[in-house]
Amino acid sequence: MTSLDWTEKYRPKTLSQVIGHNKAVEELKQWAHSWEKGIPKDRAVVIYGRAGTGKTTVAHALGHDMGWEVMELNASDQRTADIIEKVVGSASQMSTLEGAGKKRLVIMDEADNIHGTSDRGGEKAIVGLIKKTNQPIILIANELYEMSAGLRGACRPIQFNSVLSRSMIPALKRIAEAEGVTCGLGVLDKLTENAGGDLRSAINDLQAAAQGKNKLEPGDIATGERDTKENIFKMMAKIFKGTDINEAHKATFGLDENPEDLIQWVDENLPLEYAAPCDLERGYYYLSRASLFLGRVKRRQNYNMWRYASVLMTSGIMVARTNRYQGFVKYQSPSLWRKLGQTKGMRGIRDSVAKKIGTYCHISMSYTRSQLFPFFRMAIQNDEYAPSVAAALGLEPEEIAFLSGSKSMTKKIKKIFDDAQLMIEKETEHEIELFGGFGAKSDSVTEDASDEEPEVEVKKETKSQRSLFDF
Repeated sequence: MTSLDWTEKYRPKTLSQVIGHNKAVEELKQWAHSWEKGIPKDRAVVIYGRAGTGKTTVAHALGHDMGWEVMELNASDQRTADIIEKVVGSASQMSTLEGAGKKRLVIMDEADNIHGTSDRGGEKAIVGLIKKTNQPIILIANELYEMSAGLRGACRPIQFNSVLSRSMIPALKRIAEAEGVTCGLGVLDKLTENAGGDLRSAINDLQAAAQGKNKLEPGDIATGERDTKENIFKMMAKIFKGTDINEAHKATFGLDENPEDLIQWVDENLPLEYAAPCDLERGYYYLSRASLFLGRVKRRQNYNMWRYASVLMTSGIMVARTNRYQGFVKYQSPSLWRKLGQTKGMRGIRDSVAKKIGTYCHISMSYTRSQLFPFFRMAIQNDEYAPSVAAALGLEPEEIAFLSGSKSMTKKIKKIFDDAQLMIEKETEHEIELFGGFGAKSDSVTEDASDEEPEVEVKKETKSQRSLFDF
């Protein structure tokens, strides 16, 4: 039996081989065909959904079906503004060598993971090239709201939901037959149940269980499967509609959420489930007690207290209920996470500014945020001091905009940044001249007292260069 990864070996090459995403695939095909009539309104799409649902596979299959040349840039590549402009930017403007009518599909994976210094300026560069591209662009993300608002707004979103079990079973059956593996009754059902909508996981489990075997029985899956986790939505149903408090608490042991995440789920869905005011009041009482223990865990680093918080937010919520509520409730993911996702870019800029100020002033980031931000905001809003502040701290345009309280990149902010760069260049050139002159003199002058004079002068200039602004 071949050791080749089955997920790669049986990866769909065309859209007709893709399973479980009929609506999303049809929407993607309509967008692709709109390029045949010229440059469409939506020059880029972002396909998003949980890992393992086949987003990248579909993007490549679309390129194959349309006869487009495919170019991919993923998170393992550097995605700075310069690289995006040189590599992706040129690709999005030029036609292929095979003919002017043939398109080049640009695929950018993990678009919700463009953060940090390694991707500096990357988001802005992507938005810029989307606006001017004459080639189709597909961005791929797990979480739509992990992307910046500007990047989301530049793309047409297409959601990929989890693959249903009934769609996965025929695909797993075809793979098993192709590999000469016979599956007993219930094997494929168990594989799809364990996968939780992740087709890639189901295929990996099938391959792991089939190693060295020609026939699989349900008992074989237990030795070949991964440590599957309790589904969060099933967990919510056990808490809000269950009757066994011990079962609900034990279910948290296999949940792929820590208590700090679980409390957010319970808090979001408690008012959706408990209609009676008395039940809601008692529920929030136990939830607040759980929050106290989570706070103690954070302060004392005593993770044994997680157990008390877990009991209160599961069993406590159950005993708070005096009525049995019927009917289906669609559980919502925590709105706090969506808000944090929407502000992630701004919080990253805030922390970057705090780090630069803290490094310059030799203080912590937390003290900078709480005590020094007002001072530096006043300084950056002063036309006289702003360039010196930006130069001393090495601020980027978006960091200047944050300190000045501007929500957009204005001409004033650009001018502050440009003036700051000129100041830095002049200081650098002056320092080079001073050290260069000192080096030339040291080669021709003998060792005497006069040699010390340039050294003192250089130190003075270095000191003044370090203090770019003086209030």
